[in-house]
Amino acid sequence: MEIIYDIKVVQSRCEEVRRSGKRIAFVPTMGCLHEGHLSLMREGRERGDLLVASIFVNPTQFGPKEDFAAYPRDLERDAELARQAGVDILLHPTVEGMYPGGFATYVNVEGLTKTLCGESRPGHFRGVTTVVCKLFNIVQPHVALFGRKDFQQLTVLRRMVADLNMPIEILGMPTVREPDGLAMSSRNIYLSPAERRQALALIDAMRQAGVAARHGEQHVRRLVGLVRERIGREPDARIDYIKICDGDTLESVERVDTNSVLLLAVYIGRTRLIDNNYIFEEV
Repeated sequence: MEIIYDIKVVQSRCEEVRRSGKRIAFVPTMGCLHEGHLSLMREGRERGDLLVASIFVNPTQFGPKEDFAAYPRDLERDAELARQAGVDILLHPTVEGMYPGGFATYVNVEGLTKTLCGESRPGHFRGVTTVVCKLFNIVQPHVALFGRKDFQQLTVLRRMVADLNMPIEILGMPTVREPDGLAMSSRNIYLSPAERRQALALIDAMRQAGVAARHGEQHVRRLVGLVRERIGREPDARIDYIKICDGDTLESVERVDTNSVLLLAVYIGRTRLIDNNYIFEEV
C-alpha cells in the first residue's frame, strides 16, 4: 500500500488505471478507523481492481463549536488497518492542498440538507458535499462506499451524484455495531464508562419502536414518544432530534410503512451520537 500526500500524483495514478479499463473503488474517511470503515474497505476490495481510501479531517464540515481540533488523528495506526483491509492507495492530503488560498467554490444540495443534522449543524452538509465532490474529482472512482449509519449523508451524496451526472455508483453498507448494539463511531472514544452504558439507550429505543411497529403501531407520534421516553431515562442524555422519515426524501411522515426510517441524534454528555434504522427491520 502506498500513502500519497500529493493530490496530483493520485489523480495521475487513477487516470492511468481508468484508461487501462480497470475499475476503481473508493472509501473516503476522516481516519480514526474502526470496523465500520474496514468493512467498507473490504467490500471495496471485492468491487474494484484498484482500491483507494482517503483520510482527511475536513475542516469545512465542522461548526465553530465542534471538535475539529480535538478529532482523533493517528495516521500510523490507520494506515496499518487500511493495508490489512486491502487498500492499494491511501490518499492523505493536506488542508492547504484541498483548500488552497482564495478557495471560493462550494457544492450545496438543497432540500435534503435542511432537516435533521442539517438543521442542528448549519453548513455541515455543504462541507461534506464539497469535500466529497473534490475527492471524487481526484480519484474518479467507479464505485464509492459509505456506511448507512450516516443515513442523511448517504442520501445527500446520492442526490449530488445524480444531479451532477457523476458516473459513480454510491453503495450504502449496513451499520456495523459493537456486540452490545452501539453503532460504531469514531466519537465513541469520547464517552466515559458511565456514558458508554447510557449510550445503549439509542439501540434499545430503536428496538422498542421496531417491536411496536411490527405489532401494528403505525402512528409516528406514538412511536417517537416511545423512543423519547426510553432515552429520557438516561441522566446524561439530551435529545437533538428523533424523527421518522421517508427513506428516499427524508420528509416527515405521519404513519409508517416499509420505507420509513427512524433517525435520531442524541447527546450523551458532550458527545453527539447518531443512529437510524428502517422501522420494520430488526436491529
